[in-house]
Amino acid sequence: MELNIYNTLTRKKEAFKPLTPGEVKLYVCGPTVYDFLHIGNYMGAIVFNMVRNWMEHIGYKVTFVYNFTDVDDKIIKRANDEGVEPKDISERFIAEFKKDFDKLGLRPHTHNPRVTEHMDDIIDIVKSLVENGTAYEVNGDVLFAIDKFESYGKLSGKNLDELQAGARVEVNTDKKNPMDFALWKSVKPGEPYWESPWGNGRPGWHIECSAMSKAILGEQIDIHGGGKDLIFPHHENEIAQSEACCGKEYVKYWMHNNFINFGSQKMSKSLGNVKTGRAFLEEYNGEILKYMVLSTHYRTENNFSDEKVSLAVSSLARIYSSLALKEDILETEGIADSPLDPTFKKALVEAEAKIDSAFSDDFSTPEVFAEIFGMVRLFNSSYKKGQKVKPKHLAQAKAFSEFMQKYGFVMSLFNEPAKEFLNTLDQMLIRQKNIDVTKVDELIASRIKAREEKDWAKSDEIRDELLAMGVEIHDTPEGTHWEVAK
Repeated sequence: MELNIYNTLTRKKEAFKPLTPGEVKLYVCGPTVYDFLHIGNYMGAIVFNMVRNWMEHIGYKVTFVYNFTDVDDKIIKRANDEGVEPKDISERFIAEFKKDFDKLGLRPHTHNPRVTEHMDDIIDIVKSLVENGTAYEVNGDVLFAIDKFESYGKLSGKNLDELQAGARVEVNTDKKNPMDFALWKSVKPGEPYWESPWGNGRPGWHIECSAMSKAILGEQIDIHGGGKDLIFPHHENEIAQSEACCGKEYVKYWMHNNFINFGSQKMSKSLGNVKTGRAFLEEYNGEILKYMVLSTHYRTENNFSDEKVSLAVSSLARIYSSLALKEDILETEGIADSPLDPTFKKALVEAEAKIDSAFSDDFSTPEVFAEIFGMVRLFNSSYKKGQKVKPKHLAQAKAFSEFMQKYGFVMSLFNEPAKEFLNTLDQMLIRQKNIDVTKVDELIASRIKAREEKDWAKSDEIRDELLAMGVEIHDTPEGTHWEVAK
């Protein structure tokens, strides 16, 4: 099945054709490591983890580069404020990022380069640009001359004349064009620096990704990803400097994920609505964050709210309840296999075809979830908890398990032990709803006694009281069980 990707550069979906048959070179802009990352920073990590996984699923060998920006003004400022070295700040928050990344259950990248590891590569590109006349040096700074790159603005669609007219007065009056951008910055007091042909200094932001990408993946790559906010100026400038250096098309397909908003407002510190990934993971769970990100198409704005969290919890509870049911069936002993029920098999084949088509149509994950829930409903309708397990149930449970594992792997979802995860959801909701577990147990014991005494009115009264507390009860042959309403 042909894979189609929306290319920001051409503003349309295109059939994916890699530079090298069977191989994909993928570069995604990673975080600037000066603090805990907000949730929006994890959207790209989750989305492009899924992109890489699907490409591998359909047979490509993917080299995935996700960098750490460990040289930046924000890092320097925090280091000076705390009286430590910039490296201390970057190393601390790389370690914190890795903790959160592990909690999310995402697969490792092929490479996680750091800017400080690629200073020689950065200097080499800047030297090439100075030598070919597309960059110039002024008092130890090296600037890229955008007038020398005719197609500047082709990614963002911005008009160069309008950009120049709208440019505010710069402190650096030595620029040939107010839109020229820094490739190398001369050293200033209190800043880290490296030796260069233009004096001691450090790289500009944009040149860092060009250098790391070129050093690891070569002069041309298949896919460059990142957040929508990076289209201009970061990715626009990457194109200019990389193509001016190498004389080749830098990236074939540009992919950009949209924003996560809170209360229909883009997250920003000025609005006070920034929530860190760490805070979200501690309050909720990595599965919930992944589900919330992927339940919306990656190019659509994703509005986070308490209601959306509740919907994610409810949706995951439905799926994991089915997975727990599947586990119960598969653990049943003394049952022989039987051929898969034709109706169930037909539904499975049709769902897989639709899912494959959805992933291959610019990673349309909402359609994927629609098919997954269809199979969850069908599986649930085929067997009720407490029912005697028959060979046909075993066959369906095996097929359902393989189906969920296959597509769960692509999205890095649904891989938690089902019963443990459902318990995790319950414990999380018990805390959030302040449910008194002791009182719940006492009410259930009273209800069991009422049922033994055939006092059905009292039994129903207690059930209603529990429901008002946010607790659902289930009467099974093994006894009465309760869970938090989801």
